[in-house]
Amino acid sequence: MVNAMKPEELRARLRGVIAFPVTPFAPDLSLDLGGLRQNIRRLLRYPICGIVAAGGTGELYSLSPAEHAEVVRAVVEEAAGQVPVFAGAGFNCAIATELAKQSARLGAGAVLAFPPYFPNADEEALADYYATIGAATALPLFVYSRDWVNPSPAWVEKLALRVPTLLGWKDGQGDLRRYQQIIDRLGDRLHWIGGVGDDAVPGYYSIGIRVYTSSIANVAPKLSLELHEAAAGDSVALGRLMREFVIPLYALRSRRKGYEVSVMKEMMNLAGLPAGPVRPPLPHLRAEDAAALRAMMERWRPEIGS
Repeated sequence: MVNAMKPEELRARLRGVIAFPVTPFAPDLSLDLGGLRQNIRRLLRYPICGIVAAGGTGELYSLSPAEHAEVVRAVVEEAAGQVPVFAGAGFNCAIATELAKQSARLGAGAVLAFPPYFPNADEEALADYYATIGAATALPLFVYSRDWVNPSPAWVEKLALRVPTLLGWKDGQGDLRRYQQIIDRLGDRLHWIGGVGDDAVPGYYSIGIRVYTSSIANVAPKLSLELHEAAAGDSVALGRLMREFVIPLYALRSRRKGYEVSVMKEMMNLAGLPAGPVRPPLPHLRAEDAAALRAMMERWRPEIGS
């Protein structure tokens, strides 16, 4: 079982692309678990190194605890030990620990802790939040530093000393100066993941990171892997991929709050992949943005594959 993997074994496997799949919904916004399983089986045809179940792109904050369990169960069963499965957890201490515990029972390999609901938490209280999640299970804990969680290197070091299960850090800020300082302070105490987006791959890899979470993998896993390979040593190829695919996509995603999920789901719908709509408060695409995406898809078709 993946959840029995030793921490160092898990770290050794985390090189390359961690897929961040959407959670497909039916038109009535109920879970489309069959569609989710289909998407995971497609992902596993490519040499990705991990999958996040119910993450940010997977609309964690729109799921009930019961739905979260169904999503994690489906991903773990489809992964069948081929790759580690990270289960998202967040909201508050009570719900986060419930999600972490049920994920451990279902066979997840690690917990990815999202920020709490309260955006103005005191640093000490914020550390209490992550320590509580870390103590809930024996699973390795990865902190997702996004939104209002952008701590100092000293704070991260204190948390790592306090929480023995803390194994990795997923940056969701894109502040390379701050991230370099954190990495310099902690060295190999944690496993460092690039997590703000596929468009930040050049920056992450320039400071030595060699694994990132990809939402593009939902549509074009092949392209995600090409980005990883090019960023590790082929600047010409990397520049071409960024110009032709990644930068235009992320420019469209930045047009409206919430489009980072809405655009990816609509790309999947256009490609004939199960995705469906987003749940509120994420927005549907405006007509002009949907038209721009349809035009962009012509260039993407060869990268999407089967």
